[in-house]
Amino acid sequence: MKRWLGAARLNSYAQILPLAWPVFIGQLAVLMYSTIDTVLVARYGALDLAALAVGNAMYTSIFVGLMGVVLAISPFAAQRFGARDLTGVGESLHQAVWLALGLTLLGELLLLWPDPLLALAQPEPAVEAIIRLHLQLLGLALPAAMLFTVYRGFNTAVSRPKAVMGLQLAGLLLKLPLSALLIHGHESLGGWQGMGAPGGALSTALVVWGQLTAGFVLLRRDPHYQPFGIQQGGLHAPRWDLIRQLLRLGLPMGGAIVIEVTGFTFMALFISRLGATPVAGHQLAANLVAMMFMLPMALGNATGALVGQRIGARDPRAAERLGWHGLEFALGCALLLGGAIFLLRGPVLALYTTDAAILAAAAPLLLWVWIFHLGDASQAISASVLRAHHVTVAPMVVYALAIWGVGMGGGYWLAFEQPWPALAGARGFWAAAAAGLVLAALGLVIVQQMVQKALRAEASAAA
Repeated sequence: MKRWLGAARLNSYAQILPLAWPVFIGQLAVLMYSTIDTVLVARYGALDLAALAVGNAMYTSIFVGLMGVVLAISPFAAQRFGARDLTGVGESLHQAVWLALGLTLLGELLLLWPDPLLALAQPEPAVEAIIRLHLQLLGLALPAAMLFTVYRGFNTAVSRPKAVMGLQLAGLLLKLPLSALLIHGHESLGGWQGMGAPGGALSTALVVWGQLTAGFVLLRRDPHYQPFGIQQGGLHAPRWDLIRQLLRLGLPMGGAIVIEVTGFTFMALFISRLGATPVAGHQLAANLVAMMFMLPMALGNATGALVGQRIGARDPRAAERLGWHGLEFALGCALLLGGAIFLLRGPVLALYTTDAAILAAAAPLLLWVWIFHLGDASQAISASVLRAHHVTVAPMVVYALAIWGVGMGGGYWLAFEQPWPALAGARGFWAAAAAGLVLAALGLVIVQQMVQKALRAEASAAA
């Protein structure tokens, strides 16, 4: 094994995997929140499942874009951690909290007045009413989710992902009974029939506030965090110089993530125009691909943190090696996982629902899910490596051209103009989205090569 893989590659894997697996388990637990709601709501009714698909797409588009800005704390703090500037690492946490609070206000406005997004989706009136309540209840979750993002990004930067994983797993244990109760109701509550999809949103809000409270207690009491200077006193006053640095890094990060995520989530908004059954089938495929993405996302977080630390420690050779080896490993995993899901698509989809119409709508999408996942895995690693180098504008441009241009624009054309009947409807959106994501991955790999070449030239000149 060592001879086949090479000692350097094995060394990279040995560094990446201990940081990646807690992120994978933790994020898989978070994704299970949506999976739990999808399975429970699928058994509640088709209208609520359609509302869940559209409402979650809207919330995800808003939250993930704002989250992307806040996650600037991770590459920002990782370089300082690598340089052993522990006070600077702690100060980045305080300033990221202020940034998260400011962005939360923007997010709440969009959740409470979602009319522009509803105009894109054009849902049936009965579905729209459910969506509005769903988004209002998710608005209760947004402040805690944004602040927990700061906690997550900080722990990733300082190589402490297990602290996040534990809270996410605890949240999952709480999420299941809460969602079951609030979505379906219970006879012990006077025969209450539950809230349907909005019940899942309310349970999410309760869970994330519990996670945030526990995370705050750990930051204040765990001796591991004492060297960072965050256990004495309260929240530091805003430092606009550091907030501006976080914004310079975070705004392009958030922009790139918004493009990436909306290229995916807006499929649900457009597919909802085709009716409740097509969007319900899309929701099953979307949930699967989101679950599959947790592995490359975890590998990307771990690889990016290690690359950032090596940059801070002025070790560009190790940073380059870790970046490429992380990409290779993620692609290999994606090839195997995507293939397994495609080959076992019948039994996998049957875990969600027994509704024959929804299963028939979802099954043809699973080949595109495999291709989509390969592009997703590649771009996740390259994007994380580039963020570790504080290169964020070029990836945003690549995403805009490939994901919005080819993916969203091409999907709309295939689905509604129907130049090829075999790719009409939801299949057209998935085919174009897969093509766009593969193009985005290729573009990011090219940018990564350019960055590494420039660093090698700089190191040679310095020598």
